[in-house]
Amino acid sequence: MAPRAIIIGAPGAGKTSVGRRVAERLGVEFRDSDAAIEKRAGKPVSDIFLSDGETEFRRLEREVIAESLKDADGVLSVGGGAVLDPDTREAFSHHTVVWLEVDLGNATKRVGMNSARPLLMGNVRGTMTTMLNERTPLYEEVATVTVDTSGRPLKDVVNDVVAELKRVGTPS
Repeated sequence: MAPRAIIIGAPGAGKTSVGRRVAERLGVEFRDSDAAIEKRAGKPVSDIFLSDGETEFRRLEREVIAESLKDADGVLSVGGGAVLDPDTREAFSHHTVVWLEVDLGNATKRVGMNSARPLLMGNVRGTMTTMLNERTPLYEEVATVTVDTSGRPLKDVVNDVVAELKRVGTPS
């Protein structure tokens, strides 16, 4: 058993919203790695960052994703920083990975001043610029397909993702 698709992308790309709807369209389970991390830790992601630090969060993220890649049979949405881990990127190479690409303006507008995103506190636009510069090559490296979400309605993005999954032969 393995996920039919892994959804990756920067904060504000729409990973959870798109992933949930793609799973509904395919009639499969939806799993969000951040939600699984929160369940395992017994506290929100923001609290993990604040009390335990990013290193502990990334350790939990790596574990949860590795487990999900073995036992999830649907659509798996992962946090924007999951691609930073080389072991996770290697694990992704054996799966269909959908990169939800988003431009800086749309990503910044979508995340706003969301306190649930601890890495974006303060200068959201500056931090997002740094993140996109660091992570975009990694998203490109692991992506099987890319769908641009910038300025597009959710319904259109979902339609494109489902079409791309059919094109690459992901089981439905």
